[in-house]
Amino acid sequence: MNFTPTSGLGAGFQHSALGGLDGRSAAILRQIVELYVETGEPVGSRTISRRLPLALSPATIRNAMADLEEAGLLYAPHTSAGRLPTERGLRLFVDGMLEFGDLSEDEREAIAIRCAASGRSLQDTLAEAGQMLSGLAGAAGLVVAPKNEAPVRHIEFVALGPGRALVVLVTENGQVENRVIEVPPGLPPSALVQASNYLNARLSGRTLDDTRKAVEDEMASNRTALDALTNQVVSAGLATWSGSGAGSGGSLILRGQSRLLQNLDQTQHLVQIQALFDRLETQETMLRLLDLAQRGQGVQIFIGAESGLFDTTGLSMVVAPFKNGQEKIVGAIGVIGPTRINYGKVIPVVDYTARVIGQLLG
Repeated sequence: MNFTPTSGLGAGFQHSALGGLDGRSAAILRQIVELYVETGEPVGSRTISRRLPLALSPATIRNAMADLEEAGLLYAPHTSAGRLPTERGLRLFVDGMLEFGDLSEDEREAIAIRCAASGRSLQDTLAEAGQMLSGLAGAAGLVVAPKNEAPVRHIEFVALGPGRALVVLVTENGQVENRVIEVPPGLPPSALVQASNYLNARLSGRTLDDTRKAVEDEMASNRTALDALTNQVVSAGLATWSGSGAGSGGSLILRGQSRLLQNLDQTQHLVQIQALFDRLETQETMLRLLDLAQRGQGVQIFIGAESGLFDTTGLSMVVAPFKNGQEKIVGAIGVIGPTRINYGKVIPVVDYTARVIGQLLG
């Protein structure tokens, strides 16, 4: 969906956007969706009659609800007298009835502060942005982090303890990245120094991909003087950024998965949700996620199975792409939450956060 933020729709929403619903039916659907987002509980006719400004009896409202159910916009869970919106009903609400305003200056400033890159690596900044969205939305925050394509100025390996080392990478544009890797047990400190010297001698303004290819070619032709242990350190250090396969790169950051599990309406979905997280970790799904974000300008909203990522109902995804200084889409940020996520609150926050990250990358 190519979502263009609007506000103040109210009674003046477009009739065509509401699938031919009359004003009364649209008002009732809207009340049911808003109450569902707020409480997660089925909504009855008496509750709606108390909230509507229209003078409608519960019987009239029940008849309208029956029509909405027949149209596939509402359903009755179990034997409850109340109704809940279907995914189709939620889509109609989001497309034609959703009202939200712009963020306040205080809200914008708070997001900018949380996303500030000063003193932090890009990866840490993006992780903090994902954590912030998770907290604000009460859902799982996700970030498709861009692949580091800047030429590398310096790389260094620092021992952390048995079997672990820190890789410090500095790019020509001043970004500093730190990653922890596993190294062979009993590795002597001299091997880390040798690995650092070996790579720095071959960087000469190359990108990580170029450096990896040159190193792989040299190792394949046995022109390297490195021993087997140091070879492993070099390979692990390059792989932690540039990926293990041709064309791979970037990374997926997930934050607040536990919030999503806590907020699900149906506990039987827990296994399916865990399978979703496992699938998100794969490169193929990450690229699919980035492709979804690039379908249009601005925030994309996927309800239920619309994204193709979810095998189960009950989930929505709100995601927006962000661009680098050359106006190229390099990543995406958003949230995955229950279908009763607060769209009016989440959409402008995701949109503005994506813009802030784009400015940082620029």
